[in-house]
Amino acid sequence: MRRLGAAAVLAAMTGFGTAAEAAVTIIGGGLGRECYLAAEFKRETGMSLDVCTRALQQETLGPRDRAATLVNRGIIHMQAKNLDRALADYDAALRVDPRLAEAHVNRGIALLYRGGADREAVEALSAGLELRPSRPEIAYYSRAVANEMLGNLRAAYEDYQAAAAARPGWEEPVEQLKRFSVERRPVSRG
Repeated sequence: MRRLGAAAVLAAMTGFGTAAEAAVTIIGGGLGRECYLAAEFKRETGMSLDVCTRALQQETLGPRDRAATLVNRGIIHMQAKNLDRALADYDAALRVDPRLAEAHVNRGIALLYRGGADREAVEALSAGLELRPSRPEIAYYSRAVANEMLGNLRAAYEDYQAAAAARPGWEEPVEQLKRFSVERRPVSRG
């Protein structure tokens, strides 16, 4: 397999079919739900951050909804390219609920965007995948990018394959797989 332009692959993540992040659903109404909708549908950043912050400050949220709202606010910070604040929200979410898959996945994506933390991104994305996120294709694709940036080409190839299998019809991982050439070695019979 060969490595081609991992930076271009990372740039392609911003053009992800639905969202390059995995928002966490809030059941019911209120500001927490509005924060989820803002993250999921990439609404205007300033107002969305305000809604999320008010949800965290004014609403009585159970631990899961508090963690979910922190993740959703982190997504909005990422959309505004404020990675440090996004990472702070993901870390806060993990302190509330360490088993929230999307907190790990989004943390890994933020680390990738920030650059230089590819190994840490792989660890975060792997932790998220173990916890079965609602959109595993995002985690597999992101981990493929991180693995490719680290030079772990076999792992990158396998993750692109997993992303394509997790979301049939999504062309981006299929396109990335075309960049790899797989060498078939003859089996020695000795």
